Amino acid sequence: MFTPKIPPPDTAPTPATSLVPPLTGLVHPPACTCHTTAPAPAPVAPLARPAVQLTPGSLLVAAAGGTAMVLIIGTVLVSMLLATAITAASVAICAVVLRSLLNRPNNR
Repeated sequence: MFTPKIPPPDTAPTPATSLVPPLTGLVHPPACTCHTTAPAPAPVAPLARPAVQLTPGSLLVAAAGGTAMVLIIGTVLVSMLLATAITAASVAICAVVLRSLLNRPNNR
């Protein structure tokens, strides 16, 4: 099943022959046969339009999206601040306990 299948000798290509015939005798016509010297027409300037057209619906979506982003970012920042505060408090408590243990070893 996993052994390679070798084609019979009559259909296998020989090293001297190519599978793709050479491209000979092909002549392409020129890209443009016109020889006019008329200048190209000047481009027409588009009408002045505002870059962004805001409708009441799009304003509502933009306001809702901005509010959601502020709430999500605020939640992440407050949770990071809370995690830092809890870590600092626990390190401070550990420092006080270690200090009390190391300063008075004979009073126990």
